[in-house]
Amino acid sequence: MTSTTIAPPKVRQTKMLIGGQWRESQGGKSFATINPVNETVIAQVPDGNAADVDAAVKAARTAFESGPWHTMDARDRGRLMNKLADLMESNLDELAGLETLDNGKPISDSKAADLPLAVDCLRYYAGWADKLTGDTIPVRGNYFCYTRREPVGVAGQIIPWNFPILMAAWKWGPALAAGCTVVMKPAEQTPLSCLRMAELAQEAGFPDGVINVVTGDGKTGAAIVKHPGVDKIAFTGHYETAQKIMVDAAGTLKRLTFELGGKSPNVVFADADLDAAVAGAEFGLFFNQGQCCCAGSRLFVEQSIYEKFVEKVVARAKTRHLGDPFDTQTTQGPQVDHDQFTKIMSYIDKGKSEGAQCLTGGRRFGEKGFFIEPTVFGNVTDNMSIARDEIFGPVLSILPFKDANEIIERANSTYYGLAAAVWTRDVAKAHKFAASVRAGTVWINCYDVFDAAAPFGGFKMSGMGRECGEIALSNYTELKTVTMSLT
Repeated sequence: MTSTTIAPPKVRQTKMLIGGQWRESQGGKSFATINPVNETVIAQVPDGNAADVDAAVKAARTAFESGPWHTMDARDRGRLMNKLADLMESNLDELAGLETLDNGKPISDSKAADLPLAVDCLRYYAGWADKLTGDTIPVRGNYFCYTRREPVGVAGQIIPWNFPILMAAWKWGPALAAGCTVVMKPAEQTPLSCLRMAELAQEAGFPDGVINVVTGDGKTGAAIVKHPGVDKIAFTGHYETAQKIMVDAAGTLKRLTFELGGKSPNVVFADADLDAAVAGAEFGLFFNQGQCCCAGSRLFVEQSIYEKFVEKVVARAKTRHLGDPFDTQTTQGPQVDHDQFTKIMSYIDKGKSEGAQCLTGGRRFGEKGFFIEPTVFGNVTDNMSIARDEIFGPVLSILPFKDANEIIERANSTYYGLAAAVWTRDVAKAHKFAASVRAGTVWINCYDVFDAAAPFGGFKMSGMGRECGEIALSNYTELKTVTMSLT
Protein backbone atom coordinates (compact mmCIF):
# COMPACT_ATOMS: atom_id res chain seq x y z
CA MET A 1 0.00 0.00 0.00
CA THR A 2 1.40 3.39 -1.01
CA SER A 3 1.58 5.90 1.81
CA THR A 4 -0.05 9.28 1.17
CA THR A 5 -0.38 12.02 3.76
CA ILE A 6 -3.50 14.15 3.41
CA ALA A 7 -3.52 17.74 4.62
CA PRO A 8 -5.93 18.42 7.50
CA PRO A 9 -8.93 20.58 6.54
CA LYS A 10 -9.46 24.17 7.55
CA VAL A 11 -11.82 24.53 10.51
CA ARG A 12 -14.70 26.61 9.16
CA GLN A 13 -17.17 26.71 12.03
CA THR A 14 -16.55 26.87 15.79
CA LYS A 15 -19.61 28.75 17.08
CA MET A 16 -22.90 27.31 18.38
CA LEU A 17 -26.04 27.18 16.25
CA ILE A 18 -29.14 28.48 18.07
CA GLY A 19 -32.32 29.45 16.25
CA GLY A 20 -30.50 29.77 12.94
CA GLN A 21 -27.81 32.07 14.36
CA TRP A 22 -24.15 31.22 14.99
CA ARG A 23 -23.27 32.46 18.47
CA GLU A 24 -20.67 32.59 21.19
CA SER A 25 -21.72 31.54 24.67
CA GLN A 26 -23.74 34.09 26.62
CA GLY A 27 -21.34 33.49 29.50
CA GLY A 28 -18.41 34.55 27.34
CA LYS A 29 -16.47 31.37 28.08
CA SER A 30 -14.88 28.90 25.67
CA PHE A 31 -12.85 25.72 25.79
CA ALA A 32 -10.12 24.24 23.63
CA THR A 33 -10.58 21.22 21.42
CA ILE A 34 -7.24 19.39 21.35
CA ASN A 35 -5.45 17.54 18.55
CA PRO A 36 -4.80 14.07 20.02
CA VAL A 37 -1.83 13.52 17.69
CA ASN A 38 0.35 16.35 19.03
CA GLU A 39 -1.64 17.73 22.00
CA THR A 40 -1.95 21.21 20.45
CA VAL A 41 -5.06 23.38 20.39
CA ILE A 42 -7.11 23.07 17.20
CA ALA A 43 -9.68 25.76 18.03
CA GLN A 44 -11.62 27.45 20.81
CA VAL A 45 -15.30 26.47 21.04
CA PRO A 46 -18.07 28.20 23.07
CA ASP A 47 -18.69 26.75 26.52
CA GLY A 48 -22.48 26.73 26.52
CA ASN A 49 -24.32 27.50 29.76
CA ALA A 50 -27.91 27.22 30.97
CA ALA A 51 -28.87 30.48 29.23
CA ASP A 52 -27.59 29.15 25.91
CA VAL A 53 -29.52 25.93 26.42
CA ASP A 54 -32.67 27.90 27.26
CA ALA A 55 -32.33 29.93 24.06
CA ALA A 56 -31.83 26.77 22.02
CA VAL A 57 -34.82 25.02 23.58
CA LYS A 58 -37.05 28.04 23.00
CA ALA A 59 -35.95 28.18 19.37
CA ALA A 60 -36.64 24.46 18.96
CA ARG A 61 -40.03 24.81 20.68
CA THR A 62 -41.03 27.70 18.39
CA ALA A 63 -39.94 25.78 15.29
CA PHE A 64 -41.90 22.74 16.47
CA GLU A 65 -45.13 24.45 17.52
CA SER A 66 -45.50 27.45 15.23
CA GLY A 67 -42.67 27.50 12.71
CA PRO A 68 -42.62 26.13 9.17
CA TRP A 69 -41.48 22.73 10.50
CA HIS A 70 -44.88 22.42 12.18
CA THR A 71 -46.79 22.65 8.91
CA MET A 72 -44.24 21.19 6.50
CA ASP A 73 -45.38 18.20 4.52
CA ALA A 74 -43.63 14.99 5.56
CA ARG A 75 -42.28 14.46 2.05
CA ASP A 76 -40.69 17.89 2.15
CA ARG A 77 -38.99 16.98 5.43
CA GLY A 78 -37.62 13.90 3.70
CA ARG A 79 -36.47 16.03 0.79
CA LEU A 80 -34.48 18.29 3.14
CA MET A 81 -32.89 15.28 4.80
CA ASN A 82 -31.86 13.90 1.42
CA LYS A 83 -30.43 17.28 0.47
CA LEU A 84 -28.35 17.32 3.68
CA ALA A 85 -27.10 13.82 2.83
CA ASP A 86 -26.15 15.03 -0.66
CA LEU A 87 -24.23 17.99 0.79
CA MET A 88 -22.42 15.74 3.24
CA GLU A 89 -21.46 13.44 0.41
CA SER A 90 -20.17 16.31 -1.73
CA ASN A 91 -18.18 17.58 1.27
CA LEU A 92 -17.09 14.12 2.38
CA ASP A 93 -13.34 14.80 2.31
CA GLU A 94 -13.71 17.89 4.51
CA LEU A 95 -16.03 16.22 7.01
CA ALA A 96 -13.86 13.11 7.20
CA GLY A 97 -10.83 15.33 7.74
CA LEU A 98 -12.54 17.17 10.60
CA GLU A 99 -13.44 13.83 12.17
CA THR A 100 -9.83 12.67 11.97
CA LEU A 101 -8.42 16.00 13.16
CA ASP A 102 -10.64 16.18 16.24
CA ASN A 103 -10.86 12.48 17.14
CA GLY A 104 -7.57 11.02 15.88
CA LYS A 105 -9.07 8.13 13.94
CA PRO A 106 -7.33 7.15 10.67
CA ILE A 107 -8.50 9.17 7.69
CA SER A 108 -9.09 5.92 5.79
CA ASP A 109 -11.66 4.91 8.42
CA SER A 110 -13.33 8.32 8.45
CA LYS A 111 -13.72 8.27 4.67
CA ALA A 112 -14.61 4.61 4.16
CA ALA A 113 -16.76 3.96 7.24
CA ASP A 114 -17.95 6.91 9.34
CA LEU A 115 -19.07 9.29 6.59
CA PRO A 116 -20.72 6.75 4.25
CA LEU A 117 -22.64 5.24 7.19
CA ALA A 118 -23.79 8.69 8.32
CA VAL A 119 -24.96 9.65 4.84
CA ASP A 120 -26.74 6.33 4.43
CA CYS A 121 -28.49 6.77 7.79
CA LEU A 122 -29.93 10.16 6.82
CA ARG A 123 -31.14 8.80 3.49
CA TYR A 124 -32.71 5.80 5.17
CA TYR A 125 -34.73 7.97 7.54
CA ALA A 126 -35.57 10.47 4.82
CA GLY A 127 -37.47 7.60 3.22
CA TRP A 128 -39.43 7.05 6.43
CA ALA A 129 -40.61 10.66 6.81
CA ASP A 130 -43.91 10.14 4.96
CA LYS A 131 -44.55 6.58 6.10
CA LEU A 132 -45.41 7.05 9.78
CA THR A 133 -48.96 5.79 9.69
CA GLY A 134 -51.53 4.83 12.31
CA ASP A 135 -54.18 2.14 12.36
CA THR A 136 -57.94 1.93 11.99
CA ILE A 137 -59.24 -0.05 14.96
CA PRO A 138 -62.58 -1.88 15.17
CA VAL A 139 -64.15 -1.09 18.56
CA ARG A 140 -67.47 -1.97 20.19
CA GLY A 141 -70.37 0.32 19.48
CA ASN A 142 -71.10 2.76 16.67
CA TYR A 143 -67.71 4.50 16.66
CA PHE A 144 -64.86 5.18 14.25
CA CYS A 145 -61.50 4.69 15.99
CA TYR A 146 -58.03 5.32 14.62
CA THR A 147 -54.50 6.09 15.83
CA ARG A 148 -52.00 8.75 14.83
CA ARG A 149 -48.23 8.75 15.30
CA GLU A 150 -47.20 12.28 16.21
CA PRO A 151 -43.75 13.75 16.98
CA VAL A 152 -42.80 13.78 20.65
CA GLY A 153 -41.63 17.40 20.43
CA VAL A 154 -38.24 18.86 21.28
CA ALA A 155 -35.54 16.20 21.46
CA GLY A 156 -32.43 16.77 23.54
CA GLN A 157 -29.60 14.69 22.11
CA ILE A 158 -26.19 14.11 23.72
CA ILE A 159 -23.60 12.26 21.65
CA PRO A 160 -20.15 10.78 22.38
CA TRP A 161 -16.70 11.45 20.97
CA ASN A 162 -15.89 8.07 19.40
CA PHE A 163 -18.06 8.42 16.26
CA PRO A 164 -19.15 12.08 16.33
CA ILE A 165 -20.67 12.51 12.90
CA LEU A 166 -22.21 9.04 12.74
CA MET A 167 -23.79 9.46 16.16
CA ALA A 168 -25.21 12.82 15.06
CA ALA A 169 -26.78 11.11 12.04
CA TRP A 170 -28.16 8.27 14.19
CA LYS A 171 -29.85 10.86 16.41
CA TRP A 172 -30.96 13.41 13.81
CA GLY A 173 -32.28 10.82 11.34
CA PRO A 174 -35.27 9.40 13.25
CA ALA A 175 -35.97 12.65 15.11
CA LEU A 176 -36.24 14.76 11.96
CA ALA A 177 -38.16 12.08 10.05
CA ALA A 178 -40.71 11.97 12.89
CA GLY A 179 -41.12 15.76 12.80
CA CYS A 180 -39.26 16.60 16.02
CA THR A 181 -36.88 19.50 16.50
CA VAL A 182 -33.44 19.00 18.01
CA VAL A 183 -31.12 20.48 20.62
CA MET A 184 -27.86 18.57 20.36
CA LYS A 185 -24.75 18.66 22.53
CA PRO A 186 -21.73 17.05 20.86
CA ALA A 187 -18.92 15.74 23.04
CA GLU A 188 -16.57 18.48 24.21
CA GLN A 189 -13.61 16.50 22.83
CA THR A 190 -15.01 16.38 19.27
CA PRO A 191 -17.45 19.18 18.39
CA LEU A 192 -16.06 20.27 15.02
CA SER A 193 -17.63 17.82 12.57
CA CYS A 194 -21.08 18.18 14.15
CA LEU A 195 -20.89 21.97 13.86
CA ARG A 196 -19.95 21.71 10.19
CA MET A 197 -22.78 19.22 9.64
CA ALA A 198 -25.20 21.73 11.19
CA GLU A 199 -23.85 24.39 8.83
CA LEU A 200 -24.62 22.10 5.90
CA ALA A 201 -28.13 21.57 7.30
CA GLN A 202 -28.62 25.33 7.07
CA GLU A 203 -27.38 25.25 3.49
CA ALA A 204 -29.82 22.43 2.74
CA GLY A 205 -32.67 24.69 3.83
CA PHE A 206 -33.71 23.44 7.25
CA PRO A 207 -35.83 26.15 8.92
CA ASP A 208 -34.32 28.11 11.80
CA GLY A 209 -34.64 26.35 15.14
CA VAL A 210 -35.17 22.85 13.78
CA ILE A 211 -31.54 21.89 14.45
CA ASN A 212 -29.69 23.57 17.31
CA VAL A 213 -26.18 22.65 18.48
CA VAL A 214 -24.94 23.81 21.89
CA THR A 215 -21.33 23.00 22.69
CA GLY A 216 -20.06 22.44 26.21
CA ASP A 217 -19.27 19.83 28.83
CA GLY A 218 -21.35 17.84 31.30
CA LYS A 219 -23.01 20.88 32.83
CA THR A 220 -24.33 21.85 29.39
CA GLY A 221 -25.76 18.39 28.92
CA ALA A 222 -27.32 18.50 32.40
CA ALA A 223 -29.02 21.80 31.52
CA ILE A 224 -30.59 20.15 28.46
CA VAL A 225 -31.78 17.19 30.54
CA LYS A 226 -33.32 19.39 33.24
CA HIS A 227 -34.98 21.89 30.92
CA PRO A 228 -38.80 21.61 31.13
CA GLY A 229 -39.13 22.52 27.44
CA VAL A 230 -37.34 19.34 26.34
CA ASP A 231 -39.68 16.38 25.79
CA LYS A 232 -37.20 13.58 25.17
CA ILE A 233 -33.53 12.78 25.84
CA ALA A 234 -31.39 10.50 23.68
CA PHE A 235 -27.96 9.81 25.14
CA THR A 236 -25.01 7.71 24.04
CA GLY A 237 -22.19 7.28 26.53
CA HIS A 238 -21.29 5.78 29.89
CA TYR A 239 -23.89 4.12 32.12
CA GLU A 240 -22.95 6.30 35.11
CA THR A 241 -23.90 9.41 33.14
CA ALA A 242 -27.15 7.70 32.09
CA GLN A 243 -27.95 7.08 35.75
CA LYS A 244 -27.55 10.80 36.48
CA ILE A 245 -29.73 11.64 33.48
CA MET A 246 -32.48 9.39 34.80
CA VAL A 247 -32.45 11.26 38.11
CA ASP A 248 -32.39 14.70 36.47
CA ALA A 249 -35.15 13.78 34.00
CA ALA A 250 -37.48 12.40 36.67
CA GLY A 251 -38.91 15.80 37.54
CA THR A 252 -40.45 16.21 34.08
CA LEU A 253 -40.85 12.50 33.21
CA LYS A 254 -38.97 12.90 29.95
CA ARG A 255 -38.90 10.02 27.51
CA LEU A 256 -35.42 8.45 27.65
CA THR A 257 -33.33 6.27 25.36
CA PHE A 258 -29.77 5.23 26.13
CA GLU A 259 -27.08 3.51 24.09
CA LEU A 260 -24.38 2.71 26.61
CA GLY A 261 -21.25 0.63 27.01
CA GLY A 262 -20.35 -3.02 26.70
CA LYS A 263 -17.93 -5.79 27.49
CA SER A 264 -18.82 -7.90 24.51
CA PRO A 265 -17.95 -11.61 24.29
CA ASN A 266 -16.41 -12.75 21.01
CA VAL A 267 -16.54 -16.56 20.97
CA VAL A 268 -14.44 -18.76 18.69
CA PHE A 269 -15.22 -22.48 18.48
CA ALA A 270 -12.65 -25.00 17.28
CA ASP A 271 -14.62 -25.70 14.08
CA ALA A 272 -14.48 -22.05 12.94
CA ASP A 273 -12.63 -20.70 9.92
CA LEU A 274 -9.61 -19.69 12.02
CA ASP A 275 -8.14 -17.12 9.67
CA ALA A 276 -11.50 -15.38 9.31
CA ALA A 277 -12.01 -15.49 13.08
CA VAL A 278 -8.53 -14.07 13.72
CA ALA A 279 -9.19 -11.19 11.33
CA GLY A 280 -12.59 -10.63 12.94
CA ALA A 281 -11.13 -10.68 16.44
CA GLU A 282 -8.49 -8.12 15.53
CA PHE A 283 -10.95 -5.81 13.77
CA GLY A 284 -13.62 -6.30 16.42
CA LEU A 285 -11.32 -4.96 19.13
CA PHE A 286 -8.81 -2.60 17.54
CA PHE A 287 -11.10 -0.72 15.14
CA ASN A 288 -11.28 2.95 16.13
CA GLN A 289 -8.40 2.41 18.58
CA GLY A 290 -10.62 0.12 20.63
CA GLN A 291 -12.95 3.04 21.35
CA CYS A 292 -16.15 1.20 20.41
CA CYS A 293 -18.98 0.45 22.83
CA CYS A 294 -19.45 -2.94 21.18
CA ALA A 295 -15.75 -3.87 20.94
CA GLY A 296 -15.11 -7.61 21.27
CA SER A 297 -12.87 -7.10 24.29
CA ARG A 298 -13.51 -10.56 25.80
CA LEU A 299 -12.20 -13.03 23.24
CA PHE A 300 -13.17 -16.58 24.27
CA VAL A 301 -11.31 -19.31 22.36
CA GLU A 302 -12.04 -23.05 22.62
CA GLN A 303 -9.26 -24.79 24.53
CA SER A 304 -8.19 -27.17 21.74
CA ILE A 305 -7.20 -24.29 19.42
CA TYR A 306 -6.27 -21.73 22.06
CA GLU A 307 -2.47 -21.70 21.63
CA LYS A 308 -2.60 -21.65 17.83
CA PHE A 309 -5.25 -18.96 17.79
CA VAL A 310 -3.45 -16.72 20.28
CA GLU A 311 -0.29 -16.95 18.22
CA LYS A 312 -2.16 -15.81 15.11
CA VAL A 313 -3.94 -12.94 16.88
CA VAL A 314 -0.71 -11.64 18.40
CA ALA A 315 1.05 -11.79 15.04
CA ARG A 316 -1.79 -9.86 13.41
CA ALA A 317 -1.85 -7.23 16.17
CA LYS A 318 1.86 -6.60 15.59
CA THR A 319 1.16 -5.65 11.96
CA ARG A 320 -1.02 -2.68 12.89
CA HIS A 321 0.49 0.59 11.69
CA LEU A 322 0.46 3.35 14.32
CA GLY A 323 1.11 6.93 13.37
CA ASP A 324 -0.23 10.09 11.77
CA PRO A 325 -3.95 9.46 11.14
CA PHE A 326 -3.76 11.62 8.00
CA ASP A 327 -1.34 9.06 6.51
CA THR A 328 -3.43 6.65 4.45
CA GLN A 329 -1.21 3.74 5.54
CA THR A 330 -2.03 4.29 9.23
CA THR A 331 -4.42 1.74 10.72
CA GLN A 332 -4.33 2.98 14.32
CA GLY A 333 -4.28 6.57 15.54
CA PRO A 334 -4.12 8.04 19.03
CA GLN A 335 -6.71 7.74 21.80
CA VAL A 336 -9.04 10.72 21.92
CA ASP A 337 -7.53 12.62 24.87
CA HIS A 338 -5.25 12.52 27.89
CA ASP A 339 -7.94 11.22 30.25
CA GLN A 340 -8.70 8.27 27.99
CA PHE A 341 -4.99 7.57 27.49
CA THR A 342 -4.39 7.55 31.25
CA LYS A 343 -7.38 5.29 31.93
CA ILE A 344 -6.28 2.72 29.36
CA MET A 345 -2.69 2.66 30.62
CA SER A 346 -3.97 2.12 34.17
CA TYR A 347 -5.92 -0.95 33.00
CA ILE A 348 -2.85 -2.32 31.23
CA ASP A 349 -0.99 -1.99 34.56
CA LYS A 350 -3.89 -3.74 36.34
CA GLY A 351 -3.78 -6.60 33.85
CA LYS A 352 -0.10 -7.16 34.51
CA SER A 353 -0.42 -6.86 38.29
CA GLU A 354 -3.40 -9.25 38.42
CA GLY A 355 -1.46 -11.99 36.64
CA ALA A 356 -2.43 -11.74 32.98
CA GLN A 357 0.36 -12.21 30.44
CA CYS A 358 1.00 -9.23 28.17
CA LEU A 359 1.78 -10.93 24.87
CA THR A 360 2.35 -7.78 22.84
CA GLY A 361 2.08 -4.02 23.29
CA GLY A 362 1.32 -2.54 26.68
CA ARG A 363 3.30 0.65 26.20
CA ARG A 364 2.94 4.20 25.02
CA PHE A 365 3.87 4.73 21.39
CA GLY A 366 5.97 7.81 20.61
CA GLU A 367 6.85 10.81 22.73
CA LYS A 368 3.92 13.06 21.90
CA GLY A 369 0.23 12.45 21.46
CA PHE A 370 -2.03 9.83 23.02
CA PHE A 371 -0.82 6.72 21.19
CA ILE A 372 -0.96 3.26 22.80
CA GLU A 373 0.46 0.12 21.27
CA PRO A 374 -2.04 -2.62 20.32
CA THR A 375 -2.10 -4.75 23.44
CA VAL A 376 -3.01 -8.43 23.79
CA PHE A 377 -3.29 -10.27 27.10
CA GLY A 378 -3.31 -14.05 27.53
CA ASN A 379 -3.88 -16.13 30.68
CA VAL A 380 -6.85 -13.91 31.49
CA THR A 381 -9.48 -15.10 33.94
CA ASP A 382 -13.08 -13.93 34.27
CA ASN A 383 -12.51 -12.11 37.57
CA MET A 384 -9.68 -9.86 36.35
CA SER A 385 -10.35 -6.14 35.89
CA ILE A 386 -9.42 -6.28 32.21
CA ALA A 387 -12.04 -9.00 31.69
CA ARG A 388 -14.84 -7.25 33.60
CA ASP A 389 -14.51 -3.49 33.08
CA GLU A 390 -15.04 -1.52 29.89
CA ILE A 391 -11.56 -0.24 29.01
CA PHE A 392 -12.51 1.49 25.75
CA GLY A 393 -9.06 1.13 24.26
CA PRO A 394 -6.77 -1.17 22.25
CA VAL A 395 -6.58 -3.88 24.92
CA LEU A 396 -7.67 -7.43 24.04
CA SER A 397 -8.22 -10.10 26.69
CA ILE A 398 -8.13 -13.74 25.51
CA LEU A 399 -9.76 -16.42 27.64
CA PRO A 400 -9.94 -20.19 26.97
CA PHE A 401 -13.17 -22.21 27.35
CA LYS A 402 -13.98 -25.93 27.31
CA ASP A 403 -17.37 -26.40 25.65
CA ALA A 404 -20.59 -24.78 24.42
CA ASN A 405 -22.46 -25.24 27.71
CA GLU A 406 -19.77 -23.43 29.70
CA ILE A 407 -19.40 -20.49 27.35
CA ILE A 408 -23.02 -19.31 27.53
CA GLU A 409 -22.82 -18.78 31.28
CA ARG A 410 -19.43 -17.06 31.06
CA ALA A 411 -20.45 -14.85 28.15
CA ASN A 412 -23.48 -13.66 30.13
CA SER A 413 -21.50 -13.08 33.32
CA THR A 414 -21.44 -9.28 32.96
CA TYR A 415 -23.75 -6.41 33.76
CA TYR A 416 -23.39 -5.29 30.13
CA GLY A 417 -25.31 -6.72 27.18
CA LEU A 418 -24.63 -4.67 24.06
CA ALA A 419 -23.15 -7.09 21.53
CA ALA A 420 -21.67 -10.55 21.07
CA ALA A 421 -20.21 -12.66 18.28
CA VAL A 422 -19.71 -16.34 17.57
CA TRP A 423 -17.46 -18.05 15.03
CA THR A 424 -18.38 -21.61 14.00
CA ARG A 425 -19.28 -23.71 10.96
CA ASP A 426 -22.06 -25.39 12.95
CA VAL A 427 -25.30 -23.56 12.13
CA ALA A 428 -27.22 -25.06 15.04
CA LYS A 429 -24.47 -24.11 17.49
CA ALA A 430 -24.36 -20.57 16.14
CA HIS A 431 -28.08 -19.99 16.51
CA LYS A 432 -28.22 -21.63 19.92
CA PHE A 433 -25.58 -19.16 21.08
CA ALA A 434 -27.42 -16.25 19.47
CA ALA A 435 -30.62 -17.22 21.27
CA SER A 436 -28.91 -17.72 24.64
CA VAL A 437 -26.54 -14.77 24.93
CA ARG A 438 -28.00 -11.68 26.61
CA ALA A 439 -27.01 -9.04 24.05
CA GLY A 440 -28.82 -6.65 21.76
CA THR A 441 -26.75 -7.55 18.69
CA VAL A 442 -25.19 -10.91 17.82
CA TRP A 443 -22.83 -11.35 14.88
CA ILE A 444 -22.26 -14.81 13.41
CA ASN A 445 -18.95 -15.29 11.57
CA CYS A 446 -18.51 -11.52 11.29
CA TYR A 447 -18.04 -8.48 13.52
CA ASP A 448 -19.03 -4.81 13.51
CA VAL A 449 -21.49 -5.12 10.65
CA PHE A 450 -23.84 -2.12 10.81
CA ASP A 451 -26.72 -0.93 8.67
CA ALA A 452 -29.15 1.95 9.16
CA ALA A 453 -32.04 -0.52 8.85
CA ALA A 454 -30.79 -2.87 11.60
CA PRO A 455 -31.73 -1.95 15.21
CA PHE A 456 -28.82 -1.45 17.61
CA GLY A 457 -28.91 -1.24 21.39
CA GLY A 458 -28.33 -3.19 24.55
CA PHE A 459 -29.70 -5.46 27.23
CA LYS A 460 -29.10 -4.87 30.95
CA MET A 461 -26.86 -1.86 31.70
CA SER A 462 -25.98 -1.39 28.04
CA GLY A 463 -29.02 0.76 27.42
CA MET A 464 -32.72 1.35 26.90
CA GLY A 465 -34.40 1.48 23.52
CA ARG A 466 -32.82 1.01 20.11
CA GLU A 467 -31.02 3.16 17.56
CA CYS A 468 -31.47 2.60 13.81
CA GLY A 469 -34.17 0.72 11.96
CA GLU A 470 -37.89 1.39 11.98
CA ILE A 471 -38.01 0.82 15.74
CA ALA A 472 -35.94 3.97 16.42
CA LEU A 473 -38.81 6.11 15.09
CA SER A 474 -40.87 5.04 18.10
CA ASN A 475 -38.33 6.89 20.30
CA TYR A 476 -39.50 10.16 18.73
CA THR A 477 -43.24 9.62 18.36
CA GLU A 478 -46.29 9.51 20.59
CA LEU A 479 -49.30 7.36 19.76
CA LYS A 480 -52.66 9.16 19.84
CA THR A 481 -56.03 7.40 19.77
CA VAL A 482 -58.96 9.23 18.16
CA THR A 483 -62.55 7.95 18.59
CA MET A 484 -65.56 9.54 16.86
CA SER A 485 -69.21 8.74 17.41
CA LEU A 486 -71.03 7.71 14.25
CA THR A 487 -74.45 8.15 15.87
